[in-house]
Amino acid sequence: MKQTRKNIASFWEQLEDTIDQLLCSRAEDRFEADTLLKDYREQLQKIDRNLTFHFERDDETEGPVEMIFGCDGFPESISTVLSLIGAAPDLKGINFKAFNHRYDPVPTHVHIGEELCEIRDFWFALRNVNGRLHLEIYMEDAPKVLDMDPRVEAVMIFLDALIGEYELMTRIWTLDWFEKPVAPEDFGYVPLRDLRTVFDEMKTQATPVGIKLH
Repeated sequence: MKQTRKNIASFWEQLEDTIDQLLCSRAEDRFEADTLLKDYREQLQKIDRNLTFHFERDDETEGPVEMIFGCDGFPESISTVLSLIGAAPDLKGINFKAFNHRYDPVPTHVHIGEELCEIRDFWFALRNVNGRLHLEIYMEDAPKVLDMDPRVEAVMIFLDALIGEYELMTRIWTLDWFEKPVAPEDFGYVPLRDLRTVFDEMKTQATPVGIKLH
């Protein structure tokens, strides 16, 4: 724990020393700061190998850049993310946040590489089994190897937008992938875009747990 606190302090010291260079690079659409981003990732790996980060900015309001930290879906690293954010400095022009929050409006599509993935192509079933929420995703040609299919990454983006990364990790016990039948509504499956409503009605019935991908 002492070493973790030391590594967290070192990360924020490095970021404070270089943030102006990073923000300038992003504002001018230059990524001369690629080396900095690589250094940040290496520093975070020293804290916890599951830590990740990305940047967001609302172009319409021209507000501050948001640097959002996560743990790649590993609930055992949630406390590390919270400790990291708890030690964050107050810097002008950038806000630090833990986890991807719900997003409104929920995107109707995302691009993963050259593939366009639309939310309407995915359906779900959410089941409460002995106080544990089990989420099933239905799609055409469901992949046997999850990390080889860009649609899986797209669904994870949709899930973050619909229910938030933190609740995805702490309220969903399992996440399974199945072949979508010709008429999914006949089986009681629901379009993925409606997950937020169904989840919010059911989440208080389940004890917070972790996520297991199958």
